[in-house]
Amino acid sequence: MTSGVRLIRNDRLTQQVDYAYAAAVDAPVRSIWVAGACPLDLDGKTVAVGDYAGQAHQVMRNLVTALEGAGASLTDVVKTTVYVASTRQADLVTAWEVYREYMGEHDVPSTLLGVTVLGYHDQLVEVEAVAVLAGEGQA
Repeated sequence: MTSGVRLIRNDRLTQQVDYAYAAAVDAPVRSIWVAGACPLDLDGKTVAVGDYAGQAHQVMRNLVTALEGAGASLTDVVKTTVYVASTRQADLVTAWEVYREYMGEHDVPSTLLGVTVLGYHDQLVEVEAVAVLAGEGQA
C-alpha cells in the first residue's frame, strides 16, 4: 500500500531545514497515535545510559516496532515530536541526526524540544508520532 501522506513545502519559508512545513492527508484515513517511543529494551531497562545517539537509535527502532504493530511504517507518519533531556543544543542535534537517518526522505513536520527530564530513569530521548493509513478510515 502506498502512503496517503503528502508533505507540503513552501517557497516563502526557508528551504534550509530538513523537514516539511506541513503534511496533508485526504480522508478517509485510519489514524494512529503512537505513544512516545522510549529507549527501553525488552526487559524495560533504559539502554545506552548517557549516550544521546545510542538512545535515539533505540527510540527509533521501538517507534518502527510500534508502528508495525498498528500496520504502519515510518512513511505513514504525518507528524512527530522529538524530546531530548538537555539544555545543550548539541545534544538535541545529536538526537535529531539519528532521527533523520531513520526518517530518510520522509521529512515530516516535526518539533524538536529540549526538556528538563523524561519519564524513565536515565532517559534522554523520546519520539512521539501520528501516522495515517490512506483508505482505511471506514471501520
